[in-house]
Amino acid sequence: MGRAEWLEYVQALGIAVVLAFIIIVFVAQAFVVQGSSMEPTLHDSERVLVDKMTYRFRDPQRGEIVVFKYPLDPSHRFIKRIIGVPGDRVYIQGGLVYVNGVPLTETYIKAKPDRDWGPEVTVPSDRYFVLGDNRNNSEDSRYPDVGFVPRSYLVGRALFIFWPLNRMAWLHTPALTEQIQGGKQGFQKLPSHAG
Repeated sequence: MGRAEWLEYVQALGIAVVLAFIIIVFVAQAFVVQGSSMEPTLHDSERVLVDKMTYRFRDPQRGEIVVFKYPLDPSHRFIKRIIGVPGDRVYIQGGLVYVNGVPLTETYIKAKPDRDWGPEVTVPSDRYFVLGDNRNNSEDSRYPDVGFVPRSYLVGRALFIFWPLNRMAWLHTPALTEQIQGGKQGFQKLPSHAG
């Protein structure tokens, strides 16, 4: 191989590395799921593709699965589902999650929460209330070490399971906002305290 060919390979490799860096930092990145906190939606060792662009152009939405920096150690990443957005009032009572007084219908969870959480708390500005789909085995916003997740800690939105191949699928977002807006007329609000 001549010097010109060798330089061409080095140049192509350099361009590939720069493009990969740009994609990983700004566009999308693969993450490995660790643990069972998002079952049955996501399982341990599955690999997901995370979109890092969308939240540059719009706000995160209820129901979206997000990867975020763990507040106690930002070098670690957690994956959970957004349940409450800034200004929402949330609490858990009798096995149901309430947002703005409306009990959510959650077909995607492993089991109903086995303990109450409250009293009703308002999600602060620029922060998000997140829960794992495996409600009884998830370290999430109910715990002080996670708490309400700052928007600046959101890495991106999980879009697609790409490994293993037999689990390959798009991750759908349940219509939680529509439930909450539609449920305001149809449900009577329960007391905001737990217990």
